Amino acid sequence: MSKNGFVLFLSVVALYGCQSTFGPSALENTHPAYNQAITTSLDQQMLLNLVRLKYRDSPYFLDVASVTASLELVGSVGVESSSNLDSGVSIIQPNIGVGYADRPTISYSPLRGEDFLKSVLSPIPLEAILVMTQSGWSVQRIFAITIERLNDLHNAPSASGPTPEREPPYKEFKRLLYLLRDLQIEGLIEIGPALDKNSSNLVILLEAYSAHQTTIDEIRLLLGIVGEKQTNQFKISTNFLEKTEGKWNVRPRSIVSVLFYLSQNVEIPQEHFDAGLVTRTRTKDGKPFDWDDTPAGILFQVKSSKTKPSNAFISVPYRGQWFYILDNDLQSKSTFMLLQQLFSLQAGQSKASGPTLTLPVGR
Repeated sequence: MSKNGFVLFLSVVALYGCQSTFGPSALENTHPAYNQAITTSLDQQMLLNLVRLKYRDSPYFLDVASVTASLELVGSVGVESSSNLDSGVSIIQPNIGVGYADRPTISYSPLRGEDFLKSVLSPIPLEAILVMTQSGWSVQRIFAITIERLNDLHNAPSASGPTPEREPPYKEFKRLLYLLRDLQIEGLIEIGPALDKNSSNLVILLEAYSAHQTTIDEIRLLLGIVGEKQTNQFKISTNFLEKTEGKWNVRPRSIVSVLFYLSQNVEIPQEHFDAGLVTRTRTKDGKPFDWDDTPAGILFQVKSSKTKPSNAFISVPYRGQWFYILDNDLQSKSTFMLLQQLFSLQAGQSKASGPTLTLPVGR
């Protein structure tokens, strides 16, 4: 083999080696980046819609239908030679060039249509709520945002829509959540199907020990369950027309109602109140109502500022302000994560309808 041929052979081998590692290395470089970008985009969309609801602006949801990444390997192999006439020395040098281009195509689909509206306007299934309380989530957090009423205890029902003008009832419900959370921490709450095979009811069991019987008695009193022969096992139902002794009647919120309720805890600048852009809720004596005291308010806060925050977990600009959740606000981040899971569970089952927007992204 000639010297030129040998150099060319080595160049081809080197280029082949680059190609053999191109796929895995490209995946390592692009997959985490796309994953992070999509997650951040969906979080920003959810936060933006919460802010929109606070201002009584229409929310809108786009789903990332697909991401197609076209990775193109570009390579070149050549040989350069030069000669020195005085010395008679010839120099041969290989010339190898390797690179790749990432040309993604992203498709968006609007979440709308009859199926989507039914899913977000329908009450969250009671079974889903109770299963989540048994899968590691705090019963206080789950019940605080998903349940609007439990027997005659109300969890700010007027907050399930646009911001109300008057303070809603919530204090007794809030006390109930504290008591249930105490029992859950001690491992004294069990939820499951009724033992009666002919019944489709779910039951909740509050295991009584001497140290916690006072807590269970207060729960009974709050829920209007009285009597000397009451057990610590209660049937759970969504039928308020059937008022059976010792039963928990529950009214779950829909996803839209949950969004409205959490939107009440978006911090609004004073000038926007003064301009009449947002409703100011007031107490019975006419003072501004503090939404931070509600069952959802103690678990979720959205801050606002004129400038982009540097310590935000997620932030969006809207109406000349930046709205954000603090990165060290673990309570709000947990509630936001729960909201995303509930939205995926309820609304994610419906198919996107309407035109799909496909964007080729240039370099």
